[in-house]
Amino acid sequence: MIRSHMDHIVITAPSLELGAEYVRQTLGVNPQVGGEHPRMGTHNCLLKLGEKRYLEVISINPNAPRPVRPRWFQLDEPDPSQPVRLATWVARTDDIHAATTASPIPLSEVEPMSRGQLNWLITLPADGSLPLYGIAPTLIQWTAGGHPAATLQESGCALVRLEGFHPEPQEVINMLGSIGFDGDFRVCELPPDQKPYLVAHIQTAAGMRQLSAPGFSLNPDAPQAG
Repeated sequence: MIRSHMDHIVITAPSLELGAEYVRQTLGVNPQVGGEHPRMGTHNCLLKLGEKRYLEVISINPNAPRPVRPRWFQLDEPDPSQPVRLATWVARTDDIHAATTASPIPLSEVEPMSRGQLNWLITLPADGSLPLYGIAPTLIQWTAGGHPAATLQESGCALVRLEGFHPEPQEVINMLGSIGFDGDFRVCELPPDQKPYLVAHIQTAAGMRQLSAPGFSLNPDAPQAG
C-alpha cells in the first residue's frame, strides 16, 4: 500500500532575506542557510520543525542562470498581493511513481533533483504550477537515506497541524486518500470567489504561532499573525 507523510512546508519570497524575515517576525527564530538548486535557478534556507519535518524558504537565486524551464513552486509567476507567502507543502512518500499514478489530481512528471549531498525524486509540473493552487501537496521521495532535517539545528519549533482552505475541499481529501496520507492536515471549504490558502500552526518557545498566506505584514512594528 502507498504511504505518505508530512515532509515540509514551503514559503516563497522575492528574496531569501524577505522570506527569512517573515519567519523571524512570526516564529521568533532565524532559518538556517540551505543551498542552491542549479537546475531550477533557486536557493533556500531551512528551519527544523520536528523529526523529518521542516520549513523551507525558497526564492529565485539572482546569481544563477535562468533555467530553460519554468521554476518550481510558481516562482516565475508570484502573486503581487502576497509577495511572501506560505505557498504549498510537500508530502514524503515511499513510492512516488505509484503515488503519482494513483492521484486523481494531475501531478505531472517525477524528476530527479539534488542539492549538495542530498538527492530526491519530486513531482514537477512542466509549467511550474502548484496542484490545486498549492493546497494539494507536491510529492517527494528522498533517496540514499538522506533528509535535510537530520542536519538542521533544533529550532524550538514544531509543526502541530496544517490547514488548507479551498472551494472544493473534497478534491483535496480524495487526493490525500489516494496517496495514503497519514498526518494532521485539515481541509476547510472556501466560498468560490476566494483564493485558496494554507495556515500552518506552529508551536514555538513563545507559544502557538501561525504562518499563513493572507493578512501578514513585513513591517517590524506591525502585529504578527498567531
